[in-house]
Amino acid sequence: LASFPAVAVFGRPLVAHIIPTMISRSSTRLITDNRTASPLTSLLRPRTWWRSRLGQVPHLVLVMVIATCAAVVTLRLPQRCDLYSPVSSLMTTRSMHQSRIPLTRTKLRRAFAAQLVRRPRITNSRPVDVPVATEPAVETKAAGIDELPRVAVDLEMPTQYDFTSVEQDLYKWWESNGYFKPMNDESSTSRKSYVIPMPPPNVTGYLHMGHALFVAIQDILARFHRMLGEPTLWLPGTDHAGIATQLLVERELAKENLTRQDIGREAFLKRVWAWKHEKGGYITEQMKRLGASADWDREKFTLDPELSDAVVEAFVRLHQKGLIYRGDRMVNWSPNLQTAVSDLEVEYEDRPNGKLYYFKYPLAGQDGYLPVATTRPETILGDTAVCVHPEDPRYKHLIGTEVVVPMVGRKIPIIADDYVDMEFGTGALKITPAHDPNDYEIGKKHDLDSINIMTKKASMNGNAGNYQGLDRYECRNQLWKDMEEEGLTLNITKHATRVPISQRGGEMIEPMVSTQWFVDAKGMGDKALSAVRSGDVKFVPPRFERMWDYWLEDIRDWCISRQLWWGHRIPVWHVVKDDGSLLSDDRMGTEEQQQGYVVARNEDEAYEEARKVYGKDVQLKQDNDVLDTWFSSGLWPFATMGWPNTDTDDYKKFYPAAILETGYDILFFWVARMVMMGMELTDTPPFETIYLHGLVRDGQGKKMSKTTGNVIDPIETIDKYGADALRYSLVTGGAPGQDVPLSMEKVEGNRNFANKLWNAGRYLVQMIEGANISDQEREELAVKGTIEREELDELPLAERYIVSRLHDVTEKVSAALHDHKIAEAGALAYDFLWNQYTNWYLEATKVHVNRKGDADYKHTSLKTLVYVFDNCLRLLHPFMPYITETLWQRLPHEGEALMVASWPYKGENLARNTEAEDKFALLQDIVNAVRSARAEYKVEPGKKVAASILVADEENLESLKEEKDVLAFIGRIDESTMNLTAFENYKAPEGNTVKLVIREGVEAYLPLAQMVDVEKETARLNKQAEKMLKDIDLLNKRLSSKGFVDKAPPAKVEETRQQLEDKRAQLATITETITQLSA
Repeated sequence: LASFPAVAVFGRPLVAHIIPTMISRSSTRLITDNRTASPLTSLLRPRTWWRSRLGQVPHLVLVMVIATCAAVVTLRLPQRCDLYSPVSSLMTTRSMHQSRIPLTRTKLRRAFAAQLVRRPRITNSRPVDVPVATEPAVETKAAGIDELPRVAVDLEMPTQYDFTSVEQDLYKWWESNGYFKPMNDESSTSRKSYVIPMPPPNVTGYLHMGHALFVAIQDILARFHRMLGEPTLWLPGTDHAGIATQLLVERELAKENLTRQDIGREAFLKRVWAWKHEKGGYITEQMKRLGASADWDREKFTLDPELSDAVVEAFVRLHQKGLIYRGDRMVNWSPNLQTAVSDLEVEYEDRPNGKLYYFKYPLAGQDGYLPVATTRPETILGDTAVCVHPEDPRYKHLIGTEVVVPMVGRKIPIIADDYVDMEFGTGALKITPAHDPNDYEIGKKHDLDSINIMTKKASMNGNAGNYQGLDRYECRNQLWKDMEEEGLTLNITKHATRVPISQRGGEMIEPMVSTQWFVDAKGMGDKALSAVRSGDVKFVPPRFERMWDYWLEDIRDWCISRQLWWGHRIPVWHVVKDDGSLLSDDRMGTEEQQQGYVVARNEDEAYEEARKVYGKDVQLKQDNDVLDTWFSSGLWPFATMGWPNTDTDDYKKFYPAAILETGYDILFFWVARMVMMGMELTDTPPFETIYLHGLVRDGQGKKMSKTTGNVIDPIETIDKYGADALRYSLVTGGAPGQDVPLSMEKVEGNRNFANKLWNAGRYLVQMIEGANISDQEREELAVKGTIEREELDELPLAERYIVSRLHDVTEKVSAALHDHKIAEAGALAYDFLWNQYTNWYLEATKVHVNRKGDADYKHTSLKTLVYVFDNCLRLLHPFMPYITETLWQRLPHEGEALMVASWPYKGENLARNTEAEDKFALLQDIVNAVRSARAEYKVEPGKKVAASILVADEENLESLKEEKDVLAFIGRIDESTMNLTAFENYKAPEGNTVKLVIREGVEAYLPLAQMVDVEKETARLNKQAEKMLKDIDLLNKRLSSKGFVDKAPPAKVEETRQQLEDKRAQLATITETITQLSA
């Protein structure tokens, strides 16, 4: 048995992995089911020795026999041979790695042999810890959290990067080790914190590409500043999403034929909380799939008790300052939702087939009428004036007179205002202050009455007279019909309109004057303006400052009340009169000092204050409304840090934030209000920088929409291409503030880049493993700092070049990230790794390591490879965290994790050697010229050609000779016949050559006979010359035709002449080439 490898290998893991499986499964399935993943299954198949000898023995007895024998063998093996490790790495379960690793005989043999002879792998400067035999590889904390996922340190690296076996386990390892938290050691306490408050997505939401974009950008900034050594806090959280969440739960109630009113407020809120705990927050898990390194232990929810207390405190303080009031003002009313909604919750729908209704407004006390046009005839019933332009000669004489409202009989004035567009419609504008926002402003300006003609359900009320009870659209049709019968209509024309639609309710918004709570935003807006103009808050990109000024200079009062139950209930208690009505309703808009309500932090405080004013028997009722979600979100940067308690450690250390990153579409709905609230309540701007990203569009630049079917699902994209590929595609799509076009071709291309990165790492790991170096030598390869100038100058040419270029790109990437030029930083890192490291230096090292008898050079190349690749991984880590961490863990390194390793540039100039860069650039120029010539002459890729390379500068010549083998290998030049020489020593070979002028003082000559088959090429060119002669003859005839020259447009004649000249030039080139080939 000891000589049977499977028994020896399965010794200790047998008890941990196999016996429980066998006992819990039937013998039939264990023997015959091909899906069973237990390693023992392959040993029990009908074709095996086991099946033929022991097929009739009960399985439990069989297990006991194998276990006993294996245990004996294990005890007799050397103590150094830890058999559990290789097998457990191959027997990885789906719960840890998402996909099974096929357990082949070859892998068993390799694992067993490797454990016997292989030195321990150095990771984190120590061997990987391995569980003892009596403990199965069970999850500690969360899926093997104390050590890296096995996939990051497996013995073998496949040729393709398998992101599915990396991402989720690696993320758990990062999180469980506390790498997402702000550093709190001695080195960080004196440094300024870098804080990013995450825009809280709706708790009801699912990840879309807009979320994916902000997660990618913010994670890049967080990882960058974390590697810089700054205490970095990316604070996550979710928003209670008042309307969206309540709507979802109300739909669930509707399935039970219930409404929220049927079950009452308390029971309804219990239902919403239950829904939130059961289904809410799924978006958080989706953001983790993208690699979001937020401090999830600090995750906030806008209805958390401490945040709710902050909301109440903010309301109380703002009311005490006189900035919150109750009044009747124009709002966006959603008839379906039965609440006022914010501008952000209103979408505008273009309706090209709308109608413009022309009708007569009879003049009062005289014959005639004033022609008026409207898109909403039903609002005629609420008109309180007709407005014309003061300079309109058609109606100037009517200003100050009156007209009669059709079908109502009410007289209203004709007023003048330069707001009226004389060219639109008839030039006369009906004014309905209660149902149009522009009319509302004109009404206030001219002190007009405001007549509300609709109920909250958008049906007509008593002010509509005979039309009471009709739906607004029914009223439109009936009113127009009645007006036609009275001879008051003129005509109807087609007219494109933009209609406001409730985002959540789906119906047309009804502008309506309603009793609500408002914030007087003018003073707060001025403070927000000042914060930007003074430079305390900066915009990225700066162009949004103009939009900021435009909006805040004309800011209107902010409606903060919503007729919902889910949310922060307004901390106002109304005095209840004896008849059950509210005293505040009677006193609203009056000069009474006491408005009939009290604002307080809780009910006890409310009664205490109310009794001082209204007597000890006062009865109070809390306001039914809740606050606008944007009100609580406006406190997000400081409420999450403990405000109103400004003495907390978090508030002192993490407020204000360094940056607020979000989409430009919520600049005013959220960002402006955060600055306004922060300035008003903390006397400090809540963040130093506002970074605005654009919208994610499809590859053709079109807006993503379910209707057009071009929506790209981020989770599906991650499943197919990996999180790194998606992240990189999103952030390198454009500059800040610009929309980002995203196509699957782009994501696939970046997946391919990840594979190139993986194979570059695979090549390096294999080089290290094949270098036959000691553990100490391996550890010495780890990057411990930057290469200084003295050390750089002692390196060979190729190494000097690549290190110098690395230092250059490191400084540029760092500067770009500091300037928030994320796309530029990503492109720089990508270009260096792809076009310099892998395409040039990596190819050069394939030659270096094969140079005979130069052990020092091989070691230098290996150390340089590790240094450059390690730094590349650091530069790319913020963009592609998963693959860079996985590769870094396989390299010799210092520290626990790449994500908390130091950034390779801290502000001091890195060593450069531009002379080496120029000399190696000469080699690159020669190779590129030879490649172009090979392509032009269609030389077979594998064929090597001779070359004579002439160099005038002696120093450059010696540098090229130093890398002669590299030049030959990369340029596909025959090294044995390659001649590197000075101009004066060159002897032209017999036969024709292809001359290449590389740069001044550098030329190359390639023998034409080696480049082409002269006979075939001559035949091809002769055929091409014949066709060219025919084309020239045809063009000559056309230009000789008087009819063409005289009648054709001059541009066409000139174009034909130019074509003739081009054809002649091409023929001359072909003829010259044929002559050369024939020489």
